[in-house]
Amino acid sequence: MKKEIGLLKSVVLVLMMYTCQAASNLHPLILIPGNGGNQLEARLTADYKPISLLCNRWYPIERNKEGWFRLWFDPTVLLAPFTTCFAQRMTLYYDPDKDDYHNAPGVQTRVPHFGSTQSLLFLDPNLKQITTYMASLVESLENIGYVDGKTLFGAPYDFRYGLAPKDHPSHVGSKFLKDLKDLVEKASNSNGGKPVILVSHSLGGLFALQLLNRNKPSWRRNFVKHLITLSAPWGGTVDEMLTFASGNTLGVPLVNPLLVREEQRSSESNLWLMPNPKLFGREKPIVIAPNATYSAQDIPQFLDDIGFPQGIHPFKTRVLGLMEQLEAPGVPITCVIGSGVRTAETLFYGENGFDERPEIVYGDGDGTVNMVSLLGHESLWSNVKNQTLKTVRLAGVSHTQILKDDGALDKVVREISGINSGFKFVDNVSVQ
Repeated sequence: MKKEIGLLKSVVLVLMMYTCQAASNLHPLILIPGNGGNQLEARLTADYKPISLLCNRWYPIERNKEGWFRLWFDPTVLLAPFTTCFAQRMTLYYDPDKDDYHNAPGVQTRVPHFGSTQSLLFLDPNLKQITTYMASLVESLENIGYVDGKTLFGAPYDFRYGLAPKDHPSHVGSKFLKDLKDLVEKASNSNGGKPVILVSHSLGGLFALQLLNRNKPSWRRNFVKHLITLSAPWGGTVDEMLTFASGNTLGVPLVNPLLVREEQRSSESNLWLMPNPKLFGREKPIVIAPNATYSAQDIPQFLDDIGFPQGIHPFKTRVLGLMEQLEAPGVPITCVIGSGVRTAETLFYGENGFDERPEIVYGDGDGTVNMVSLLGHESLWSNVKNQTLKTVRLAGVSHTQILKDDGALDKVVREISGINSGFKFVDNVSVQ
């Protein structure tokens, strides 16, 4: 019996030593969420003018002593009387004189828990079952030794704002890139100088690319080990055309899409996610209406025809420049994508106009992002010298399931474990 106990202790000791050694070999990892992928808080000031009695300054009741409350995700958005309150507070405004976006008057916003994964786990901690976001991914990373705040970090941001070319101001987006750069350096320095692994979802991939493109190659080599993107929309999505034309409930039940359409149109990041002609082509029809047909080249005309002419100037002066700035990241990149999920490819509108839901022809993708956009990294960078690429395709996995599906999580964790173990990266491969 003593011999068996001694053997058991030895096994436990070996396992503990192995776990400690594995944990010590981990490269620090930063998670960058997608559009709507982290909590957002708001506070109302005296300048706030509610559009109804329901939207007065005392709603919602639950807020901290400084007046902050959770704006996203707010479950009251499900109730029609409060949907308009939510939309008013989420709406952005473009100031042509300042050439930048700002919040609605009287609405202050902030992103909680920058540097931690806390606000990425659940969009509403009181509704964990229905607002789970990165909780499963974080748990999988913790199972291989990652620890929040030590080797694992989160980079939440105000996802309504985007970026702009270098010759245009972008106060909120540029501050996020600076904060993200500082977090990369802090995570590396606190882990013995090991370069970090960036793991992004959806829109987060575009921010990660801009971070890398806007810093010197020497900085990238010193501080970034690898970029792993999940469901990155390199060239935007046709689904965004539906959002601008008719509103999009994003799968949330009971919500009238027309009640949130103006707020969604105001989002700078949504404008950034319109189909990019570099990948979608300049001739292929995306939206077909009785009096016009629109390709990715025709987005300014499309914005005018749907009744959103105020989006034309920022699109032409800010977004088109970003669409052109798709240089290779300069660090090894693995793109994990879903495939084989019905994804909107062409929208057909009838005589009733854009207030009605269109008929949709579907194609390949992950249910949100079209395959031509998901594979944009291959068409853009496969021939770039010294740029290593890897594509991992997950059949039947949707845009959001990639963060929850057991098989998908296993693939992602395997990629991360391989990077940590020093497994040799194979150039330009596609793995099914």
